[in-house]
Amino acid sequence: MNKLQQFQALSNGDCDLPKVLFRPILMHFAARFIGKTYGAFASDYRVLVEANLRCLDYFETDMVGLISDPYRESAAFGAKIDFPVESVPRCTGSIIHSVDDVIALKNPDVIKSERTLDRIKGAELFQKELKNKVPVIGWIEGPLAEACTLVGVNEMLMRLMTDEDFCHRLLDKCVITAKAFSKAQIEAGCHIMGIGDAICSQIDPRTYNLYVKERHKEIIEYIHNLGGKVKLHICGNITHLLDAIRELQVDILDLDWQVDLQHAFTIVGFGPIRCGNINPIFILEKNEEEIFREARRLIEQEKGRKYILSAGCEISVLTPHKNLKALAQAAKAQ
Repeated sequence: MNKLQQFQALSNGDCDLPKVLFRPILMHFAARFIGKTYGAFASDYRVLVEANLRCLDYFETDMVGLISDPYRESAAFGAKIDFPVESVPRCTGSIIHSVDDVIALKNPDVIKSERTLDRIKGAELFQKELKNKVPVIGWIEGPLAEACTLVGVNEMLMRLMTDEDFCHRLLDKCVITAKAFSKAQIEAGCHIMGIGDAICSQIDPRTYNLYVKERHKEIIEYIHNLGGKVKLHICGNITHLLDAIRELQVDILDLDWQVDLQHAFTIVGFGPIRCGNINPIFILEKNEEEIFREARRLIEQEKGRKYILSAGCEISVLTPHKNLKALAQAAKAQ
């Protein structure tokens, strides 16, 4: 089986594969690996694709991805984005200050906006190079993450407590663009759509259920209807949200190191592939033998369950190559 077929088998519940699938989140690390800057990685799909393909080959990863930064849709909405040479792109300021701004906000054409089009072109180039043999993960921002970019994190969190009408109006517009951007990426060749909504780890279950849960469901159902799979990524401790997330029907659930993997299984069950959840700092700082042992411990714990080996979040740019290689070796070990 090729890598795409192996992923499809795992998705269908076949846990008796020749190896454990291995998919670390690689951004700045991947750029540095090919001698490019983070700024180039985030602004030029050709650099992003080359970096992913080189890492696919050298570190024996089982998927490639289009994740780079959280500001693709924000730029399409009209936010100004700066590209520091060696750090994550920055949104220079909020563009929503009142409900009137929300009402006036136009949903962008993701095919015409430079930054969203760049990601779509990346999906097309992946398919040209990989010929449908490796899973390609597209990426969108979840509705709350996108709203926080457009409004500002602190201001949006305050609005969640004080202004339901403002929040519902804005989140609905974020959902429209999330769906449009998902569709464009899937049509360009993505098999999986990552949804990044990290800010959700910072809200309580009531707030999540009020503002986000049904919107996540809507986006996920839409992607499924397009034939894509869904990978939900919420950094940090989401233990308090697992009961709600169980109802979303995600295909891959990323679990950061703060979440107990066994406890998550008792809540979400056999349905989603759980992905993670080694601390990226552990992978950065420990030696190869320690990393290999920890990865094998997780793999043995998850035997018979749907699991993808990964860190809980992005691999640090400073991680020694041999440490990531140790994870790859653990995934192959019998």
